[in-house]
Amino acid sequence: MGCHPREDADYAALRGHADRLDADIIAFQEVENVAAAARVFSPDRYTIVMSQRPVSRRGGACYGRPGKTIRNQAVGYAIRKALPFIRNPDLSALGLGNADLRWGVDVTIGTARPLRLLAVHLKSGCNTGWAATDRDCDTLFAQLPVLERWIDARAASGESFAVLGDWNRRLARRSDAFYAEINDADPPGADLDLAAGDKRATCKARYSEFIDHIVTGRAATARIVPGSFVEFTYGLPESAHPSDHCPVAIRVAS
Repeated sequence: MGCHPREDADYAALRGHADRLDADIIAFQEVENVAAAARVFSPDRYTIVMSQRPVSRRGGACYGRPGKTIRNQAVGYAIRKALPFIRNPDLSALGLGNADLRWGVDVTIGTARPLRLLAVHLKSGCNTGWAATDRDCDTLFAQLPVLERWIDARAASGESFAVLGDWNRRLARRSDAFYAEINDADPPGADLDLAAGDKRATCKARYSEFIDHIVTGRAATARIVPGSFVEFTYGLPESAHPSDHCPVAIRVAS
């Protein structure tokens, strides 16, 4: 739950948007618990998988709302019930031992041609550049080797994989230091692609660069249906969006 708790009407609207999105797999962030997720993703259609990170007992203060704090923000998936999947251990190392940092949620979808997915919500406050004196950048770049080890392990084992979610980083910016470090093609297969390509974000008029990304390794990139990337902007004016983020999606060949 954030600083503005959802009402019943908000959940109904969100479920309507989820139905229109009609995705087989949705990675989500900033959800308090399974019960809240199930109010958006119909339990008769989706299985909810969420991070097993213990709930932090410290909540950040809500600006302009005295006495209100941000409650648990978890990462997870809604997976269409027809899809077989394996739950792999959470990437708890992304938390850096800090109870307030989110873990990655790791699943393998399918059996004949499995697709390994890692849902993330990385540290905010360092969307461009890097400064050693910036605590947010210091934390984000401490998460980098954890993420890179996961990527390299998948590539080394020949897996088809993607990392998706809120990276809190403008990865497509030319010579971005964070993306350049993980996109080093070592080992072979660890060369990465941004599913958005050179497309510009349209969710919020003031931001033209994505911070929500679907990043694929070589094998998964080859399975993306050409031209399938889409940003879902709810079909509403920006002022009526139910979130300050808009879903991004691709189609992957089974």
